[in-house]
Amino acid sequence: MSQNHVSGMETSAISVLKRAVELDQGSRFQESLVCYQEGIQLLMDVLKAVKDDSKKGHYRDKIKGYMDRAEQIKAHVNQMKEDGKYHEQIRIAGDATGYSYEALFKPYISSALTEVWVEDPYIRHTHQLYNFLRFCEMLLKASCKVKRIHLLTSQDEVGYLTNKVTLCNVCISATAVCSLGLCCFVSCAVGR
Repeated sequence: MSQNHVSGMETSAISVLKRAVELDQGSRFQESLVCYQEGIQLLMDVLKAVKDDSKKGHYRDKIKGYMDRAEQIKAHVNQMKEDGKYHEQIRIAGDATGYSYEALFKPYISSALTEVWVEDPYIRHTHQLYNFLRFCEMLLKASCKVKRIHLLTSQDEVGYLTNKVTLCNVCISATAVCSLGLCCFVSCAVGR
């Protein structure tokens, strides 16, 4: 491997690991974890290509430090998930595709999950109701034991009765998907 190639990998590793540290300091743990993993892999590739023993020792120390931090982050995130205190914001650009409910929610679904609360103030249109139904179906197909799904939404004064009936039908459909005795609760708050 040429010296230029090794130098380029080292530069890439430094850049990715700097980003990991920035994300880590900003409490964006999932993103920082990905950057740490990528940066560590790049450093390991550099380590394999370097011949100088003192440089190898330096890279091993750096890799160990970054691996230790990545493990701490992973443990911290897992603990927050267990405590129900983990929050992550996922930004999806307008007209983006490829974001299934499974892809978005799978990291947060465990066998211990028995109850889900959904707060969406704007479930009024047919496509929004279908999206909620798809979400319920995804939960029922997942490896969890969901027995209750709560939906808190706002009421549309114009079509309140229609919305309530349609939401009840969605819940009946969600319950029909699974014969495990799923309960679906709909609450409408005025002016939300």
